Order: sequence, then C-alpha cells, then structure tokens
Amino acid sequence: MKKISLVLFAMTFPLALTGQQPTPDTTKPAPPPPPPPATVSVPVDFSGVLYANFQYRGDKGTAKSTNKFDLERAYLTFRMPAGDRASIRITADVFQQGTAPQDAFYKGWVIRAKYAYLQYDLVKSASWNANIRGGLLHNVLIDHIEQFWPRWISQTPEERAGFFASSDAGVATTVSFPNKFGEIYATIVNGPGYTSRETDRFKDYAARLTFTPLGTSTNPILKTFALSGWTYIGAVGSQFVNGGAGQVGTVGTSMPRTRSGVFLGLRDPRLTVGGEWGIRKDGSETGANTVASPRVEVDSTGQLLAGFFTARPVQLFSGSTSPLGVVARWDRFKVNTDKDGYINTIITGLTWDLNKRSAISLDYQEQTPHSGAVIAATKTYFLHLVANF
Repeated sequence: MKKISLVLFAMTFPLALTGQQPTPDTTKPAPPPPPPPATVSVPVDFSGVLYANFQYRGDKGTAKSTNKFDLERAYLTFRMPAGDRASIRITADVFQQGTAPQDAFYKGWVIRAKYAYLQYDLVKSASWNANIRGGLLHNVLIDHIEQFWPRWISQTPEERAGFFASSDAGVATTVSFPNKFGEIYATIVNGPGYTSRETDRFKDYAARLTFTPLGTSTNPILKTFALSGWTYIGAVGSQFVNGGAGQVGTVGTSMPRTRSGVFLGLRDPRLTVGGEWGIRKDGSETGANTVASPRVEVDSTGQLLAGFFTARPVQLFSGSTSPLGVVARWDRFKVNTDKDGYINTIITGLTWDLNKRSAISLDYQEQTPHSGAVIAATKTYFLHLVANF
C-alpha cells in the first residue's frame, strides 16, 4: 500500500507544481528572440587565372614528336584592405619545378610568391591619383604590355628575351594624370627578380612614362592608344667581390645591367595592336682575377624589335559578337649588336572564347637562330587554355 501511495505522489507532484505557476498573460507581446551569435567578416577579394596547354614538337632531331600536357601557371590573388587608404595584395604562383638542382628533390608543382605588397593611396580623386607600394612588385614594363598581349599564349617579348623578371622586391610609386592622359610608374628593386634573394649590394632603378593622348576620344579604339617610354638602370656585383686564394684582391665595383625602350599600342576587344623596340646592356667577366689570368670586364649590347596583333574579324567588320579570334606576333632579338647572330620568334594561331572568362587557342610557335646565333631551333604546336576566376 505504501508503494502505491509513493507512486501516486510522484505522479501528482509535478501537476501540483504546475498548478502553482502563474497563468501567462497573452495580452503582452512575446519577448524578442535572442540575437544571433556574432560572426567575423573578413573582406577578402579572391581571384585567379589558370594557364594550361598541350604541346607537340614538330622540329627535326631528337625532340621531334615530343609532346606533353602542361599546367604552366596558376595565379591565386588575394586582396584586402589594411586600414585607411591602405590595402594589400598577395599573388601565389603555382608552377612546376623544373630548375636544377631543385627538381632533383621534387619535380611536381610548388607554390611561391609572385606579388606581395602593401599599397598606400596618397591621392585618390576624380582627376589625380597617386600611391606608393612596398614588397614584391610589378616590373616597370611587363605587366603594362600584358594588358595588350595575351600572356596565356606566350611571355612578352622582353621577358622571353631575358631582359628582366616580371616582379621584384623593392618600393614603387604610381602617379595617374587627369583626363585619362597617362601615368608614371617608377621602382627601386633588388634586381635578381622574384625567384631569387638579393645577391649583391646594388639596386636597380626603373621608370615608365605612358601617354594616352586620346583617352577622352569618342572612338572606342583610338581612345586606347598608348605611347610608353621606359628605362631600367641596374647593376650587378662581381663574382670576385670577396677575393680568394691566389686572387689579386677584391672587386667592389659593379657592372652595368641597363635596359630601355619604347612601346606603342591600341587595346580593344575587337582589335589589339602593339609594337616595341628595346635595348639592353650587360656586363660580364672573364679571367680568374689572378696575375696569370687577370679579370677582364666585357660589355655586350642586345637589341629587340617586336610587333603583334590580336583581332576578332567578325566583330571588327560586322559588329556582331563572335568567339573567333586571330593572333600573330614577330620578334627579332639580336643578342649582341657587335655580332651578326639574331633570333627570330614567330607566333600565329586562332583563339576561341568559351565564355567571357575562358578561352582556348590553337597556335604555332617557332624560334629560329640566324647568322651563327647559339640557340636551339624549335617548332611547337600548342593547344592553350586560359580560365579566369
């Protein structure tokens, strides 16, 4: 009997407690829901581009019929603010390791920094604009020409001829003129490029002055006309800077590494045209810096002439949209103006837009030495792919 009483008490006790609770007032509005948990928002602007190709060698010799699929590059870019007037950009370069001796350890794809800099806007208005940058920066010329030439098909003429790397560590400034009249871009950098650390105490100074005199024109093609003059004054240290056993002493002087040139171009989705001339001077050393084999500095001057165009013929002549395009380029690089040898590069092909961000090209690229120039002749057929995201 006691057990039954305990069970009845356990069952009725919660009901008794409930009956003692006050009746809710339904005339009052319900309390607001609790606020959601706080979240952290990081304003990161992410973008990128992918370069891939299939290539087939058509030249004679042991390389004939050599072919491969290649992921040439993938650039991953992050942009975000860094306080008032300041922002950062970091671009990661995904590429296949192909340089000895690093490729003996790993022959796959690796990641390195291509651009990594802080930008501070000094002036930002409807007319004048100016900023300064510090870090891994754009080269004074190559990024400018890549606005005209499709980099996904080949490097620019200067980069292909070894004038300089496309980025380097240092400081830079940009000043944009009112009325879309042009800009000045100037840099002070280490010199070896983004693929190397600093190797001597000398710095390289460069500047580009670009005029766009028709920037306010109503003609959509002529308004893009650009005329650029650029110069690059650099220096490299001697390999005998620290001296050594048997040498006659240390060599603390520098050797020249200077470049300069002009570029002009038009840029429009229907027609892009570019032409350029460049000259480079490089110092080098012979000898062993000893009494028996004294050090001798030798300077050589090289010269580059190049022209290219891309066009969408249907869109250019009829005004209707078409994914078909054509591309052509010719380079002549004279390694040393004191000698007869020179190198010709020819690129020609067709492009097809898959959409507004992706395209393919079927192109032929030929590099041929003439008059004793020492370089391997190549004839390569490409199927290129570019994807922007």
